Amino acid sequence: MAEPTFGGQAVMEGVMMRGKNGVCVAVRRQDGAISLHSNSPSLLSERHRIFRLPVLRGSAAFVDTLAIGLDALMYSAHESGEEEEISRGAMGFSMVLGILLAIGLFILLPTVLTRFVLSFVSLSPFLSNLVEGAIRIAIFFSYITAVSVIPDMKRFYQYHGAEHKTIFCFEAGKPLTVENARQQSCLHPRCGTAFLLIVMVTSILVFSFFGWPNMWIRLGTRLLLLPLVAGLAYEVIRASARSNHPLWRVVTWPGLMLQKATTREPDDSQIEIAIAALQGVLELEDDMRSKENA
Repeated sequence: MAEPTFGGQAVMEGVMMRGKNGVCVAVRRQDGAISLHSNSPSLLSERHRIFRLPVLRGSAAFVDTLAIGLDALMYSAHESGEEEEISRGAMGFSMVLGILLAIGLFILLPTVLTRFVLSFVSLSPFLSNLVEGAIRIAIFFSYITAVSVIPDMKRFYQYHGAEHKTIFCFEAGKPLTVENARQQSCLHPRCGTAFLLIVMVTSILVFSFFGWPNMWIRLGTRLLLLPLVAGLAYEVIRASARSNHPLWRVVTWPGLMLQKATTREPDDSQIEIAIAALQGVLELEDDMRSKENA
């Protein structure tokens, strides 16, 4: 089975689609028109061959995704009229704060809470890591559930659903029309939400190899091992995308169920935006192939 090469994310009143060599952002302007922006970003794997190796390519892809996502959000904020005065520095600062918050909530807090639990019961290092992992996943689920009920997130999650439907439509070999995309599922196995859940599970296995040292060493190893954990999780997502084996469907099923909280059924105008973004990427990559073959 050929490896799928398209993914994306929801942005402000729009969708960003990403192919192997290009990115296209489609945004609904306040006057109803669609604004498109396509480019071919320079990736870590292109600049440094070492980041093409297994596991390392996952860490590089994570960094590239953050940079591309920041640019897409900046463009969508300006074109949608939602945040006209925001600067790249302010957006970048907000993203850094978000990453720090995620590290605090999903890495540091579970370790501290597990220490509290272990003050009442004595467990082996493996079980201690298992408890920590269970707390981490519980916090993650709670966070996703809490965010999903915020009224202002509904349209963002609708665009998220439109992105998934459009990619499914393309992967099914159907013409990219609103009607065809509408029939597809909002739940996609390569979603970033599914990736984060696999990161949580992978962290339990990786951290278990380092026993249960004192809290400060645990906090340090958790942070230092994050690139490794992200790289391994990326390889799991990559393998599941290339195979139809029932084992991979079992692995990706929890992530699909979690997406019920982070996607909503989009309307036709939102699907139209997602289709415009994917068509922009397809045109960009066709142009690049033509230049390479010229």
